[in-house]
Amino acid sequence: MELKDKNVLVFGAGKSGAAAAELLLKHHAKVILFDGNENADVKAVTHQLKKPVDVRVYLGNLPKDIIKELDLAVLSPGVPVELPVVAELKNQGVKIWGEIELAYELSRGRVLAVTGTNGKTTTTALLGEIMKNWCKDVKVVGNIGIPYTSVADETTEETVTVAEISSFQLETIDKFRPDVSAVLNITPDHLNRHHTMENYIAAKLDITKNQTKEQTCVLNYEDEVLRKFAGTAGVNVLFFSSRRVLKGGLYLNGGSIYYSDGTKVQEVIPVDELKILGLHNYENVMAASGMALSFGVPLEKIREVLKSFQAVEHRIEYVTEKRGVKFYNDSKGTNPDAAIKGIQAMNRPTLLIGGGYDKQSEYGGWIDSFDGKVKKLVLIGQTKEKIARTAKEHGFKNCVFAKSLEEAVQICYEHAVSGDAVLLSPACASWGMFPNYEVRGKMFKDIVYALKE
Repeated sequence: MELKDKNVLVFGAGKSGAAAAELLLKHHAKVILFDGNENADVKAVTHQLKKPVDVRVYLGNLPKDIIKELDLAVLSPGVPVELPVVAELKNQGVKIWGEIELAYELSRGRVLAVTGTNGKTTTTALLGEIMKNWCKDVKVVGNIGIPYTSVADETTEETVTVAEISSFQLETIDKFRPDVSAVLNITPDHLNRHHTMENYIAAKLDITKNQTKEQTCVLNYEDEVLRKFAGTAGVNVLFFSSRRVLKGGLYLNGGSIYYSDGTKVQEVIPVDELKILGLHNYENVMAASGMALSFGVPLEKIREVLKSFQAVEHRIEYVTEKRGVKFYNDSKGTNPDAAIKGIQAMNRPTLLIGGGYDKQSEYGGWIDSFDGKVKKLVLIGQTKEKIARTAKEHGFKNCVFAKSLEEAVQICYEHAVSGDAVLLSPACASWGMFPNYEVRGKMFKDIVYALKE
């Protein structure tokens, strides 16, 4: 789409909106920035732009006469597609793109894209490092924290873009077509946005909707939804499994990860040579390796990175040890399924900090995963009473409430003994107490470092 002199609405005045607006200005579009929050700090966004005077800004309500001017609307990931103003844009015939679509339309090179409920960030970061070990020009973007739109103009035909893509971003793709994609798993999450599991699943699987039979999607064989989807997907499927040997694909068996191309089996890596913990991380390793292999990266190049790769920040991240107690930051465990992975990765008695914003999740499965490993559950935030009730119903009674994260850490430290672990893995979003999970995780680390031995 030719953008020069086109009237383009950027919906959402956050980080993604700023990057999209800047990219559009570079392509000489006429940019209109809109945010439904009438108190949004637009100055904080527009001061990042090279020519903020060229951007018209509207807050709260979008005038109808402006809608009639528009050729295109670019939605930030946080903007629900069901909003009345979005419906009005569609009714007026305005083309709707997400910022991922905008970036894809204006970038060059090849794309590797990762989605799934849990493990996206670790898999994307690992895959990015593998590709950097093989290719000269690699961009790692998307939900991992770097807007795709912020690097789109830097890409060439030689660029490989590795993108973490959320369900929110997949709702607004049009022609987006990764050369290799992956869906790691699908468990309930963001139902306050998608409303039903069917809608959520459909959004995730849309990562393959434009791929061809010559392109590959890497799928988790142990996810029933994904195994069923593979039978109807219009794309080449490569499976990985943490529970069984596969005739073709990647699998975990006897302490090592293997790759079978259907005729030949090769060992990828023994898991004790990895620096990341837990079965879920072995799945992330298989997914990233499968994507790289599908792209043509030699196994020895993949293996080099696997041996050196460290856990990403806030995902079962080792912090420090004090008085023989090890502290782990899993602030990115923002839903019960992700937090279960955090518990499973612990190999010592654990004092667990949980709770936060309520995304209408159910916590029974998380409580059941404690399996005698969790000594004490210290709860904070909006969900603390709901979780405590669920814990009692599931036979876990050692729950304590704390008014703050600092108090929660102090309680854990006072009750921990040498050989224990203290784990922040909230099973909830951070909103209400913190701006995001990164701030929550960094605060946890600061509190831990300040503890007196």
